[in-house]
Amino acid sequence: MSLHAPWLPRGTAYGTLLNFRREWDLWAPRMSEAPYKAAPRAPVLYVKTANCFAPAGAAVPVTGEVELGATLGLVIGDFEPNTAVTDSSQARAAINSETDGRARVAGCVLLDDLSLPHASYYRPAIRYRNRDGFLVCAPAVTPLREVDLKALRIEARVNGALVQTVELSSLVRDAAALLADVGAFMTLQPGDVLLLGSDCLPDGTRPRVRAGDRVEISALGLAPLMHTLVQEAA
Repeated sequence: MSLHAPWLPRGTAYGTLLNFRREWDLWAPRMSEAPYKAAPRAPVLYVKTANCFAPAGAAVPVTGEVELGATLGLVIGDFEPNTAVTDSSQARAAINSETDGRARVAGCVLLDDLSLPHASYYRPAIRYRNRDGFLVCAPAVTPLREVDLKALRIEARVNGALVQTVELSSLVRDAAALLADVGAFMTLQPGDVLLLGSDCLPDGTRPRVRAGDRVEISALGLAPLMHTLVQEAA
């Protein structure tokens, strides 16, 4: 395999729902309704299957409007201590240590977690989130030591226009807390990717894109992600 081949996940990709404060607050009044009748206590996860994985530069086939999901993925793998790093914050220490006996973060990567528009965020049907090419991946993973996760700002542009800014400082569970809470009930394997979640706009919706659009997702210090959307063949 070429050393310059675009990066794709080697394991399972797990998405996280309701992990930004704005969306959590918008949904909070309905969390007491049936069938759950309470706010979720553990992270709400879903799986992005391998057919979703698409490399940077991909032309993703769509039939209509889809929701853009600019997010950051934590890539699970062997951790190599960086003795030059002196940051001893609790968050970084928690991420760099074993969270479930095995899972360690090798680095992070920008992703576009595309989805068909749908109403429920508790049980999104596979057909909404797991269409071919619906997890587009930046071309390279950035080592964790090179990224300040708490200050990270992700920008999403469509056809050159800024449509969303995602602040990781507004996460309900930051990277360390999410890893710890997920590790409490499942084991992440080397090669897996844990997505921190995608934020909504102030009105509760997400930016929408369609065939012919060009998407760019960027954040300081990370490999940028660019891809397009094309009309799905009949």
